[in-house]
Amino acid sequence: MLADSLQRTFDAINVKLAEIGGHPFTVATLIASIAAVAISFALSKLVQSAILRTLGPDHGSVHVATRISHYVIVIVGTSVAMQTAGIDLRGLFAAGALFAVGIGFAMQNVAQNFVSGVILLVEHSIRPGDVLEIEGKQVRVVEMGIRSTRVRSRDDEVLIVPNSTLVQATVRSYTLLDTLCRVRVSVGVAYTSDMRVVRATLEGAAENVSVRSRAKTPLVLLESFADSSVVWEVSIWIDDPWLMRPAGSALREAIWNALQEKNIAIPYQQVDLHLDEPVLRALGVRAA
Repeated sequence: MLADSLQRTFDAINVKLAEIGGHPFTVATLIASIAAVAISFALSKLVQSAILRTLGPDHGSVHVATRISHYVIVIVGTSVAMQTAGIDLRGLFAAGALFAVGIGFAMQNVAQNFVSGVILLVEHSIRPGDVLEIEGKQVRVVEMGIRSTRVRSRDDEVLIVPNSTLVQATVRSYTLLDTLCRVRVSVGVAYTSDMRVVRATLEGAAENVSVRSRAKTPLVLLESFADSSVVWEVSIWIDDPWLMRPAGSALREAIWNALQEKNIAIPYQQVDLHLDEPVLRALGVRAA
């Protein structure tokens, strides 16, 4: 009885449903194809979980790594399912080659961004949370994808940056090696000022800025002798590059208050206008 039941089951799953490429497509073939796809998705979830455990959910490249592994495993599983069903992939590849040539030019940017995403994954040079300067705009990385990277600007704008831009263009990273960042402010004082007092005043103002990093002391440099003032540069370091603008504002305010307390003048540009006598006579003004 058991043998008869097994035989009937075997005959049932080997019933020919169709013929694909000269090969019979049976119930067993259908089950095997579905199983191959299902196993690929299950294996993909296992691999993604392993990547999350290994790298951690906060690792910069974990999203890109999980996406790549998912695509590769599912594509392989689908290929096995199609081969099991009797579909000749070589024929599909041959037919797809002509189609690929047609869309190749249109897809080259997509492929370029995909490869760039893989490069960023391998190099670990950019990660979520990093502060970058892209095309003159300071941004913070929010999420890295396989084709593009989402960043947020200081104005809370969400920008979508192609990965190829991050790989090919010059990108300034404020957080690649450490988060220590320098903030510079220039200020001009009158030529009649005592420069030793000016230096001491600027150093004291920089020391008292609350947002500065205590890891490095402020730096005060005499920058240049301008037309109407002696220009000094005051530098402090901060631990969070995202605070560059607020830190610069705090430093300027501290410098202004310190110079006012010491009665050190910050000159502004003045223009003396001299008119020729014929012009003065035309205006009805006497020459002094």
